[in-house]
Amino acid sequence: MGYVGWVGTFQGQKGDPRRLVFESELVKELRSAGAVLHCKTSVPATLMCPQTANNIIDYTWNPKNRHLSSGGSSGGEGALIILRGSAGGFGTDIGGSVRVPAAFNGLYGIRPSAGRIPYEGAANSMDGQNSITSVVGPLATTPGGLKLLFKSVLSQKPWLHDPLAIELPWRDEAEQEVLDLIKSSAAGKGQLSFGIMSSDDYIQPVIEWKPPSHQKALELALAIYTLDGGADAHYQFNLSGEPPMPELDIFLKESPGPQMNAQQIAAINVAKREYQKEYLEYWNSTSELTGTGRPVDGFFCPVAPFPAAQRGKANYAGYTVFVNLLDYGSIVIPVTIADKTVDTVDAGYDPLNDMDKAIHDEYDADIYDGAHVGLQLVGRRFQEERLIALAEYAGHAVRTA
Repeated sequence: MGYVGWVGTFQGQKGDPRRLVFESELVKELRSAGAVLHCKTSVPATLMCPQTANNIIDYTWNPKNRHLSSGGSSGGEGALIILRGSAGGFGTDIGGSVRVPAAFNGLYGIRPSAGRIPYEGAANSMDGQNSITSVVGPLATTPGGLKLLFKSVLSQKPWLHDPLAIELPWRDEAEQEVLDLIKSSAAGKGQLSFGIMSSDDYIQPVIEWKPPSHQKALELALAIYTLDGGADAHYQFNLSGEPPMPELDIFLKESPGPQMNAQQIAAINVAKREYQKEYLEYWNSTSELTGTGRPVDGFFCPVAPFPAAQRGKANYAGYTVFVNLLDYGSIVIPVTIADKTVDTVDAGYDPLNDMDKAIHDEYDADIYDGAHVGLQLVGRRFQEERLIALAEYAGHAVRTA
């Protein structure tokens, strides 16, 4: 968890006999499937950060471009895999923490719906907060790597050991349905359809999906992330007296704030459910626009408004947290590499607001040169098989374009 106060303890508890012997359900299942677990990678203290920084090993830089971040919270895992220090691995995602490192490091990574991959026994921030649940998802250099990791875990029937895991084995038929659509589309007999979200109307990306307000989703998510006023994080930092890393300033104040009461939490959960219903109805309505008679199979959107962040400047997560609020599946697909001779500053750009202006003004073609650029493909809940198949198709199309 990146806390100094956890070093030499079991999750901050000194003398706990579980230290060095306790394993989460995911670790047990990976071992049972034949995986070789050889290291633990760096995460930011709290896990609530799109960069990876802690007071144990400091900052985890991007292996491709050391002016930039490796992302977070699974930034250490992303850096290790792109360096080929591991064939694949897992991270957690409550606001983009699998997808951001995947995009920043040129990897594939998938955020599944809650309960698909077991979380039982894994350390977490704000344990017991269930309004937006953290999930576990794999990262790898290919869609085939994601599929192998995903299928291997599900083959161990995690729902028999994790009370929150969904009894949903890997569905070959869901994957085959997508492959058949791809084949018929190539033969001119059918058609896949996708939405493209060119902007969330708050931060303008480089490049038409018009859903309910993503700003509303961001506001709801931030309220949920701060239900306890930061009490859990401050308690963990106080175990050792270490100061929070400056990268957490956007999330964590100098001292704990007021905690929400049960009535306030219930109201947020109702607002979240209403937003989920509104988004669901919008998605269904796209059947009138696609020409296939079906709603879109998914939609593409940015992971972040930059290819990777400079240290201390990953200040916007609106393109990822809405997925967590909706509990949709989302997979990152590497697309290209930033090129300073092509990706120059647009001096005539008209920002949408002050945040958009600040992010645009921070762009430096020389600093970002060579950085990985990825997109995420968002699908409905529990459609991971379809997403991985679509990512393989889209990734191949990008590589051969």
